Amino acid sequence: MISGVSSAALPHLRPASMSTSDAKPALQPVVEDTTQAETSGFRIDVSQVKPLTAKPISAADDPVLRDLMATHWLIAHETNAPQDVVADNAPQNIYAQVKVDGKVVATLYNAGSSAMTNQAAAKIGRLEDPPGLSGPDLAQWRADNYARLLGGTVEKAPTAITQSQWTPRESSSTTYSREQLDAAFQAMLAEGQRATAQQQASYAASRAQAGTSADFSA
Repeated sequence: MISGVSSAALPHLRPASMSTSDAKPALQPVVEDTTQAETSGFRIDVSQVKPLTAKPISAADDPVLRDLMATHWLIAHETNAPQDVVADNAPQNIYAQVKVDGKVVATLYNAGSSAMTNQAAAKIGRLEDPPGLSGPDLAQWRADNYARLLGGTVEKAPTAITQSQWTPRESSSTTYSREQLDAAFQAMLAEGQRATAQQQASYAASRAQAGTSADFSA
């Protein structure tokens, strides 16, 4: 069974005029006038249609976008800058080691951080640090409790420092002043212009080299 077909798409059959003879009536297809059906739908007045125009937007005209780009530029350049600060978990920052049967199972650092084997971590489980402890004091507290829970001993490293000798590392901030953002945006633009100029010069040089090496023999 075919459904959903409009009656306007199918010819309707009706008998032709009957003659006085005994001839059988002939069936003729009747095609409906579809002009009204075609024009009765939704129509668009073309005269009212306005062409769309695209207006280029510069990042310099959008304060939010400009500051966002400047912030990312500053973060990227700070990340790529050479760092002379020794990492907290560097060998020269070891505070103590916890040993079980002569094997090192946990290492404590002067800043209070620690590293341990998977087996040691499974035995210690979730150990909550006391509030307010940091630096060498935290490293000592962790070392003592690790040794107690693991049945090991604590060996303080020659690189261990006291709490008074420890200087907390300053936390990095991604909040910049108005002057920093403006200067970063201008530096970013200048950097982009230099890169574009270098690309254009390289392209021109490659084109010139290709022209001189071309074979113009007849």
